[in-house]
Amino acid sequence: MPQSDTPDIATTVTAALRAAGCVFAEDEAQLLISAARTPRELDAMVARRAAGFPLEHVVGWAEFCGLRVAVDPGVFVPRRRTEFLVRTALAAPDPAPGTRPVVLDLCCGSGAVGAALAAALGEVELHAADLDPAAVACARRNIAPYGGTAHEGDLFAAVPARLRGRVRVLAANVPYVPTGSIGLLPAEARDHEALIALDGGPDGLDMLRKVAAEAAGWLAPGGTLLFETGERQAREAVRIVRAAGLAPRVAEDDELGATVVTGTRP
Repeated sequence: MPQSDTPDIATTVTAALRAAGCVFAEDEAQLLISAARTPRELDAMVARRAAGFPLEHVVGWAEFCGLRVAVDPGVFVPRRRTEFLVRTALAAPDPAPGTRPVVLDLCCGSGAVGAALAAALGEVELHAADLDPAAVACARRNIAPYGGTAHEGDLFAAVPARLRGRVRVLAANVPYVPTGSIGLLPAEARDHEALIALDGGPDGLDMLRKVAAEAAGWLAPGGTLLFETGERQAREAVRIVRAAGLAPRVAEDDELGATVVTGTRP
């Protein structure tokens, strides 16, 4: 947008967003003004945001681990707390120093986790997979700069068989919201993100059980599975991981409100 009338435009946009209940109206107004190419486009973006669409869907991107990640309409928006999962993965011991690690971003959504890991690790063989075609298309764009490949399908069924026993980092950002709690989510998530990216079954751990049951066969010796849970789910998640033959550990970040459970193949 041209900058000459920006103060007046910012005041108008901020007022519209504040009236719609946006808590960070001033910051969001600046983002929308920067993203819009024309006044008409700005009006449309403000209207969508005021109607409750996630800001990331309106501007088309989210900031994640210092990266600008494309986020298409309907695709799960990467949360800031998930940056802790990335940091936890990067802190895990390298079982095979000097080799090109295989990184698998399962239930990848936008592919933000895989992209962030590849950006930090450097030379990797990166794969991402999701059941949602819209997510796969989005992830494909986000991981392309790192030579990554996105696959469409149900969990490991989408992953090339040649990766069995070779994955060093298996980041599975599985849905973990209990079905009965979906209605309690903010409307931005509940109404505008794919249900399969949110609903984790009766106790929120159904998808984790499926991933953990197969993870050991895909991990390289010393490789690690990582996923988020709610704080109250961590104890059961540890039991699931241990029963799958992996060595579990729980990591927490109080500032981000993040709980990450890991399982390492012996």
